[in-house]
Amino acid sequence: MRVLALNCGSSSVKSALIDAASGRRVHEMQVEKIDSEADLKSAVVRVLSDYQRLALAPEAVAHRVVHGGEKFVAPTRLDDAVLNEIDRLSVLAPLHNPPAVTAIRQALQSLPDVPHVAVFDTAFHATLPEHAREYALPNDVRQRLGIRRFGFHGINHSHVAASVADYLQISPRIICCHLGNGASVTAIEQGRSVDTSMGMTPLEGLVMGTRAGDVDPGVLLQLFRSGEFGVEALDELLNKRSGLKGLTGVNDMREIEKRASAGDENCQRAITLYAYRVRKYIGAYAAAMGGVDVVAFTGGVGENSSLIRARCVERLDFLGITLDESRNRAARPSADDPIVPLGSKSSRVHVLAVRADEELAIAREAAMTLDR
Repeated sequence: MRVLALNCGSSSVKSALIDAASGRRVHEMQVEKIDSEADLKSAVVRVLSDYQRLALAPEAVAHRVVHGGEKFVAPTRLDDAVLNEIDRLSVLAPLHNPPAVTAIRQALQSLPDVPHVAVFDTAFHATLPEHAREYALPNDVRQRLGIRRFGFHGINHSHVAASVADYLQISPRIICCHLGNGASVTAIEQGRSVDTSMGMTPLEGLVMGTRAGDVDPGVLLQLFRSGEFGVEALDELLNKRSGLKGLTGVNDMREIEKRASAGDENCQRAITLYAYRVRKYIGAYAAAMGGVDVVAFTGGVGENSSLIRARCVERLDFLGITLDESRNRAARPSADDPIVPLGSKSSRVHVLAVRADEELAIAREAAMTLDR
Protein backbone atom coordinates (compact mmCIF):
# COMPACT_ATOMS: atom_id res chain seq x y z
CA MET A 1 0.00 0.00 0.00
CA ARG A 2 1.26 3.47 -0.91
CA VAL A 3 0.65 5.76 2.06
CA LEU A 4 1.15 9.51 2.12
CA ALA A 5 2.57 10.36 5.55
CA LEU A 6 1.82 13.93 6.67
CA ASN A 7 3.72 15.21 9.69
CA CYS A 8 2.52 18.75 10.36
CA GLY A 9 3.82 21.02 13.08
CA SER A 10 3.28 24.66 13.91
CA SER A 11 6.07 25.79 11.59
CA SER A 12 6.58 22.99 9.06
CA VAL A 13 4.94 20.30 6.95
CA LYS A 14 6.92 17.13 6.32
CA SER A 15 5.55 14.59 3.87
CA ALA A 16 6.58 11.34 2.23
CA LEU A 17 4.80 8.92 -0.08
CA ILE A 18 5.91 5.54 1.21
CA ASP A 19 5.47 1.98 0.03
CA ALA A 20 4.47 0.61 3.44
CA ALA A 21 5.54 -2.97 2.64
CA SER A 22 9.09 -2.20 1.52
CA GLY A 23 9.59 1.10 3.35
CA ARG A 24 10.71 2.73 0.09
CA ARG A 25 10.15 6.47 -0.22
CA VAL A 26 8.52 7.13 -3.59
CA HIS A 27 8.69 10.91 -3.15
CA GLU A 28 9.05 13.40 -0.30
CA MET A 29 8.51 17.10 0.21
CA GLN A 30 8.93 19.54 3.07
CA VAL A 31 7.73 23.10 3.65
CA GLU A 32 9.29 25.14 6.47
CA LYS A 33 8.96 28.56 8.11
CA ILE A 34 5.17 28.51 8.33
CA ASP A 35 3.92 31.48 10.35
CA SER A 36 0.11 31.23 10.45
CA GLU A 37 -2.90 28.93 10.05
CA ALA A 38 -3.49 30.34 6.56
CA ASP A 39 0.11 29.58 5.63
CA LEU A 40 -0.28 26.06 7.00
CA LYS A 41 -3.40 25.42 4.88
CA SER A 42 -1.62 26.74 1.83
CA ALA A 43 1.45 24.57 2.58
CA VAL A 44 -0.70 21.44 2.80
CA VAL A 45 -2.40 22.35 -0.49
CA ARG A 46 1.02 22.92 -2.08
CA VAL A 47 2.32 19.56 -0.87
CA LEU A 48 -0.76 17.64 -2.03
CA SER A 49 -0.74 19.43 -5.38
CA ASP A 50 2.88 18.41 -5.87
CA TYR A 51 1.99 14.73 -5.51
CA GLN A 52 -0.97 15.12 -7.86
CA ARG A 53 1.17 16.94 -10.43
CA LEU A 54 3.62 14.04 -10.39
CA ALA A 55 0.73 11.55 -10.73
CA LEU A 56 1.67 9.97 -7.39
CA ALA A 57 -1.75 9.13 -6.01
CA PRO A 58 -1.72 7.72 -2.46
CA GLU A 59 -3.95 4.83 -1.45
CA ALA A 60 -4.22 6.26 2.08
CA VAL A 61 -3.07 9.25 4.13
CA ALA A 62 -1.47 8.92 7.58
CA HIS A 63 -1.43 11.93 9.91
CA ARG A 64 0.81 12.34 12.97
CA VAL A 65 -1.17 13.68 15.93
CA VAL A 66 0.66 14.48 19.16
CA HIS A 67 -2.06 14.06 21.81
CA GLY A 68 -4.67 11.32 21.72
CA GLY A 69 -5.75 11.59 25.36
CA GLU A 70 -7.20 8.50 27.06
CA LYS A 71 -9.46 7.59 24.16
CA PHE A 72 -7.04 7.13 21.27
CA VAL A 73 -4.58 4.38 22.20
CA ALA A 74 -4.15 3.00 18.68
CA PRO A 75 -4.14 4.40 15.11
CA THR A 76 -7.67 5.49 14.28
CA ARG A 77 -9.47 6.04 10.97
CA LEU A 78 -10.50 9.68 10.73
CA ASP A 79 -14.03 10.99 10.48
CA ASP A 80 -15.72 14.16 11.77
CA ALA A 81 -16.30 12.77 15.27
CA VAL A 82 -12.67 11.67 15.66
CA LEU A 83 -11.41 14.99 14.32
CA ASN A 84 -13.61 16.94 16.74
CA GLU A 85 -12.25 14.90 19.67
CA ILE A 86 -8.65 15.55 18.54
CA ASP A 87 -9.49 19.25 18.39
CA ARG A 88 -10.93 19.09 21.92
CA LEU A 89 -7.60 17.68 23.13
CA SER A 90 -5.78 20.79 21.90
CA VAL A 91 -5.92 22.17 25.45
CA LEU A 92 -3.38 19.46 26.42
CA ALA A 93 -1.06 20.07 23.45
CA PRO A 94 -1.68 23.67 22.36
CA LEU A 95 1.43 23.87 20.17
CA HIS A 96 0.80 20.59 18.37
CA ASN A 97 -2.82 19.45 18.02
CA PRO A 98 -4.20 22.66 16.43
CA PRO A 99 -1.88 22.57 13.37
CA ALA A 100 -2.56 18.84 12.98
CA VAL A 101 -6.32 19.50 12.97
CA THR A 102 -5.90 22.29 10.40
CA ALA A 103 -3.78 20.04 8.17
CA ILE A 104 -6.16 17.08 8.47
CA ARG A 105 -9.18 19.18 7.53
CA GLN A 106 -7.39 20.49 4.46
CA ALA A 107 -6.16 17.02 3.46
CA LEU A 108 -9.65 15.52 3.86
CA GLN A 109 -10.98 18.24 1.58
CA SER A 110 -8.23 17.74 -1.02
CA LEU A 111 -8.21 13.92 -0.94
CA PRO A 112 -11.75 12.87 0.01
CA ASP A 113 -11.72 9.49 -1.75
CA VAL A 114 -8.96 7.75 0.18
CA PRO A 115 -8.93 6.68 3.86
CA HIS A 116 -7.22 8.98 6.37
CA VAL A 117 -5.72 7.57 9.57
CA ALA A 118 -4.51 9.44 12.67
CA VAL A 119 -1.44 7.98 14.40
CA PHE A 120 -0.92 9.29 17.94
CA ASP A 121 2.34 10.11 19.75
CA THR A 122 0.72 9.25 23.08
CA ALA A 123 -0.54 5.80 22.03
CA PHE A 124 2.74 3.93 22.61
CA HIS A 125 2.63 5.02 26.25
CA ALA A 126 -0.83 3.54 26.86
CA THR A 127 1.05 0.61 28.46
CA LEU A 128 2.44 2.75 31.30
CA PRO A 129 1.79 0.94 34.60
CA GLU A 130 -0.31 2.76 37.16
CA HIS A 131 2.67 3.66 39.34
CA ALA A 132 4.32 5.44 36.40
CA ARG A 133 1.10 6.93 35.04
CA GLU A 134 -0.49 8.63 38.05
CA TYR A 135 0.36 11.83 39.94
CA ALA A 136 0.05 11.93 43.74
CA LEU A 137 -2.99 14.22 43.73
CA PRO A 138 -6.37 13.55 45.37
CA ASN A 139 -8.34 10.84 43.54
CA ASP A 140 -11.38 13.03 42.93
CA VAL A 141 -9.26 15.80 41.39
CA ARG A 142 -7.37 13.40 39.10
CA GLN A 143 -10.52 11.62 37.97
CA ARG A 144 -12.72 14.69 37.58
CA LEU A 145 -10.16 16.65 35.53
CA GLY A 146 -8.54 13.72 33.72
CA ILE A 147 -5.10 14.44 35.18
CA ARG A 148 -2.52 11.72 34.48
CA ARG A 149 0.73 11.17 32.63
CA PHE A 150 0.43 10.43 28.89
CA GLY A 151 3.97 10.66 27.46
CA PHE A 152 4.95 11.79 23.96
CA HIS A 153 7.31 11.04 21.06
CA GLY A 154 5.73 7.59 21.15
CA ILE A 155 5.78 7.15 17.38
CA ASN A 156 9.55 7.43 17.30
CA HIS A 157 10.17 5.60 20.58
CA SER A 158 8.12 2.70 19.17
CA HIS A 159 10.03 2.85 15.87
CA VAL A 160 13.38 2.79 17.69
CA ALA A 161 12.29 -0.11 19.92
CA ALA A 162 11.23 -2.23 16.94
CA SER A 163 14.32 -1.30 14.91
CA VAL A 164 16.73 -2.11 17.77
CA ALA A 165 15.02 -5.43 18.56
CA ASP A 166 15.31 -6.39 14.90
CA TYR A 167 18.94 -5.22 14.73
CA LEU A 168 20.02 -7.17 17.83
CA GLN A 169 17.60 -10.09 17.33
CA ILE A 170 16.56 -9.92 20.97
CA SER A 171 13.85 -8.16 23.00
CA PRO A 172 16.07 -5.87 25.08
CA ARG A 173 15.50 -3.42 27.91
CA ILE A 174 15.96 -0.12 26.09
CA ILE A 175 16.42 3.41 27.36
CA CYS A 176 15.52 5.52 24.33
CA CYS A 177 16.75 9.13 24.39
CA HIS A 178 14.83 11.21 21.83
CA LEU A 179 16.81 14.44 21.83
CA GLY A 180 15.73 17.32 19.64
CA ASN A 181 13.99 20.65 20.12
CA GLY A 182 11.51 18.55 22.07
CA ALA A 183 13.20 15.83 24.12
CA SER A 184 12.15 12.80 26.12
CA VAL A 185 13.53 9.55 27.54
CA THR A 186 11.50 6.34 27.59
CA ALA A 187 12.09 3.04 29.38
CA ILE A 188 11.06 0.18 27.09
CA GLU A 189 10.73 -3.41 28.33
CA GLN A 190 9.51 -6.29 26.15
CA GLY A 191 8.67 -3.71 23.47
CA ARG A 192 6.37 -1.78 25.81
CA SER A 193 6.73 1.68 27.32
CA VAL A 194 6.99 1.32 31.10
CA ASP A 195 8.01 4.88 31.97
CA THR A 196 8.71 8.12 30.15
CA SER A 197 9.94 11.58 31.06
CA MET A 198 7.12 13.68 29.55
CA GLY A 199 3.87 13.75 31.48
CA MET A 200 0.31 15.01 31.00
CA THR A 201 1.76 17.54 28.56
CA PRO A 202 5.11 17.75 26.74
CA LEU A 203 6.41 20.17 29.41
CA GLU A 204 7.62 17.61 31.94
CA GLY A 205 11.05 16.02 31.94
CA LEU A 206 14.24 17.02 30.14
CA VAL A 207 15.57 20.48 29.38
CA MET A 208 14.37 21.18 25.82
CA GLY A 209 14.80 23.79 23.13
CA THR A 210 12.28 26.25 24.56
CA ARG A 211 10.61 24.20 27.34
CA ALA A 212 11.75 24.20 30.94
CA GLY A 213 11.22 20.52 31.67
CA ASP A 214 11.08 19.48 35.34
CA VAL A 215 10.38 22.48 37.60
CA ASP A 216 9.37 22.51 41.28
CA PRO A 217 5.60 23.31 41.24
CA GLY A 218 6.35 25.75 44.04
CA VAL A 219 8.33 27.85 41.57
CA LEU A 220 5.20 28.15 39.42
CA LEU A 221 3.12 29.16 42.44
CA GLN A 222 5.72 31.78 43.33
CA LEU A 223 5.71 33.16 39.77
CA PHE A 224 1.92 33.32 39.86
CA ARG A 225 1.85 35.00 43.29
CA SER A 226 4.39 37.60 42.14
CA GLY A 227 1.66 39.15 40.00
CA GLU A 228 3.94 39.21 36.94
CA PHE A 229 2.63 35.94 35.49
CA GLY A 230 -0.96 34.98 34.83
CA VAL A 231 -1.95 31.66 33.22
CA GLU A 232 -1.19 32.76 29.66
CA ALA A 233 2.12 34.37 30.62
CA LEU A 234 3.18 31.23 32.50
CA ASP A 235 2.24 29.10 29.49
CA GLU A 236 4.40 31.25 27.23
CA LEU A 237 7.28 31.32 29.74
CA LEU A 238 7.39 27.54 30.17
CA ASN A 239 6.70 26.52 26.57
CA LYS A 240 8.44 29.22 24.51
CA ARG A 241 10.96 31.17 26.60
CA SER A 242 12.65 28.57 28.78
CA GLY A 243 14.91 25.55 28.24
CA LEU A 244 18.02 26.13 26.16
CA LYS A 245 16.59 29.40 24.84
CA GLY A 246 16.06 30.71 28.35
CA LEU A 247 19.58 29.70 29.40
CA THR A 248 21.43 30.95 26.30
CA GLY A 249 19.13 33.07 24.13
CA VAL A 250 19.05 30.43 21.35
CA ASN A 251 17.52 26.96 21.09
CA ASP A 252 19.74 25.45 18.37
CA MET A 253 22.17 23.01 19.98
CA ARG A 254 24.65 23.41 17.10
CA GLU A 255 24.93 27.13 17.83
CA ILE A 256 25.14 26.50 21.57
CA GLU A 257 27.99 24.01 21.11
CA LYS A 258 29.83 26.50 18.88
CA ARG A 259 29.47 29.30 21.45
CA ALA A 260 30.44 26.99 24.31
CA SER A 261 33.67 25.98 22.56
CA ALA A 262 34.44 29.71 22.16
CA GLY A 263 34.14 30.20 25.93
CA ASP A 264 30.50 31.30 26.39
CA GLU A 265 29.77 30.37 30.02
CA ASN A 266 25.97 30.41 29.59
CA CYS A 267 26.24 27.88 26.75
CA GLN A 268 28.68 25.73 28.69
CA ARG A 269 26.28 25.72 31.64
CA ALA A 270 23.33 24.87 29.37
CA ILE A 271 25.11 21.84 27.89
CA THR A 272 26.02 20.59 31.36
CA LEU A 273 22.46 21.04 32.63
CA TYR A 274 20.97 19.42 29.50
CA ALA A 275 23.21 16.35 29.63
CA TYR A 276 22.91 15.99 33.42
CA ARG A 277 19.12 15.78 33.18
CA VAL A 278 19.36 13.06 30.49
CA ARG A 279 21.92 11.16 32.58
CA LYS A 280 19.65 11.26 35.65
CA TYR A 281 16.79 9.73 33.66
CA ILE A 282 19.04 7.00 32.23
CA GLY A 283 20.06 6.05 35.76
CA ALA A 284 16.48 6.17 37.01
CA TYR A 285 15.16 4.00 34.21
CA ALA A 286 17.95 1.46 34.58
CA ALA A 287 16.81 1.16 38.21
CA ALA A 288 13.13 0.94 37.19
CA MET A 289 13.80 -1.96 34.79
CA GLY A 290 16.36 -3.74 36.99
CA GLY A 291 19.07 -3.06 34.42
CA VAL A 292 19.48 -1.95 30.83
CA ASP A 293 20.62 -3.68 27.64
CA VAL A 294 20.53 -0.74 25.20
CA VAL A 295 20.85 3.03 25.39
CA ALA A 296 19.64 4.48 22.09
CA PHE A 297 20.11 8.09 20.97
CA THR A 298 17.71 9.45 18.36
CA GLY A 299 16.25 12.77 17.16
CA GLY A 300 18.14 15.72 15.67
CA VAL A 301 20.51 16.22 18.61
CA GLY A 302 20.76 12.55 19.56
CA GLU A 303 21.72 11.51 16.05
CA ASN A 304 24.12 14.33 15.24
CA SER A 305 25.81 15.62 18.39
CA SER A 306 28.71 13.43 19.48
CA LEU A 307 29.41 15.90 22.30
CA ILE A 308 25.92 15.60 23.80
CA ARG A 309 25.93 11.80 23.50
CA ALA A 310 29.27 11.63 25.30
CA ARG A 311 28.18 14.03 28.06
CA CYS A 312 24.91 12.14 28.57
CA VAL A 313 26.69 8.87 29.41
CA GLU A 314 29.51 10.32 31.52
CA ARG A 315 30.01 8.44 34.83
CA LEU A 316 27.66 5.63 33.76
CA ASP A 317 30.41 3.06 33.47
CA PHE A 318 29.10 1.52 36.73
CA LEU A 319 26.08 0.45 34.66
CA GLY A 320 28.36 -1.03 31.99
CA ILE A 321 27.85 1.93 29.62
CA THR A 322 31.08 3.07 27.93
CA LEU A 323 31.60 4.81 24.58
CA ASP A 324 34.19 4.27 21.90
CA GLU A 325 35.29 7.88 21.36
CA SER A 326 36.24 7.51 17.68
CA ARG A 327 33.04 5.63 16.86
CA ASN A 328 30.99 8.26 18.66
CA ARG A 329 32.70 11.18 16.87
CA ALA A 330 32.10 9.62 13.43
CA ALA A 331 28.57 8.32 14.00
CA ARG A 332 25.82 9.83 11.84
CA PRO A 333 22.89 7.45 11.19
CA SER A 334 21.44 7.67 7.67
CA ALA A 335 18.76 6.09 5.49
CA ASP A 336 21.35 3.55 4.28
CA ASP A 337 22.82 2.98 7.75
CA PRO A 338 20.01 3.75 10.24
CA ILE A 339 21.62 2.17 13.33
CA VAL A 340 25.23 2.95 14.27
CA PRO A 341 26.96 1.35 17.29
CA LEU A 342 28.77 3.73 19.64
CA GLY A 343 29.83 1.51 22.52
CA SER A 344 33.35 0.40 23.33
CA LYS A 345 34.35 -3.28 23.10
CA SER A 346 34.18 -3.52 26.89
CA SER A 347 30.73 -1.92 27.17
CA ARG A 348 28.22 -4.40 28.63
CA VAL A 349 25.38 -2.23 27.32
CA HIS A 350 24.78 -1.57 23.62
CA VAL A 351 24.99 2.17 22.93
CA LEU A 352 23.42 3.05 19.58
CA ALA A 353 22.56 6.07 17.43
CA VAL A 354 19.26 5.33 15.67
CA ARG A 355 17.79 7.33 12.81
CA ALA A 356 14.33 8.73 13.52
CA ASP A 357 11.81 8.11 10.75
CA GLU A 358 8.37 9.21 11.90
CA GLU A 359 7.01 9.28 8.36
CA LEU A 360 7.85 5.61 7.79
CA ALA A 361 6.48 4.71 11.21
CA ILE A 362 3.11 6.42 10.72
CA ALA A 363 2.78 5.06 7.16
CA ARG A 364 3.27 1.49 8.39
CA GLU A 365 0.94 1.99 11.37
CA ALA A 366 -1.78 3.32 9.05
CA ALA A 367 -1.34 0.49 6.55
CA MET A 368 -1.63 -2.13 9.32
CA THR A 369 -4.75 -0.42 10.66
CA LEU A 370 -6.43 -0.45 7.26
CA ASP A 371 -5.41 -4.06 6.54
CA ARG A 372 -7.11 -5.40 9.67
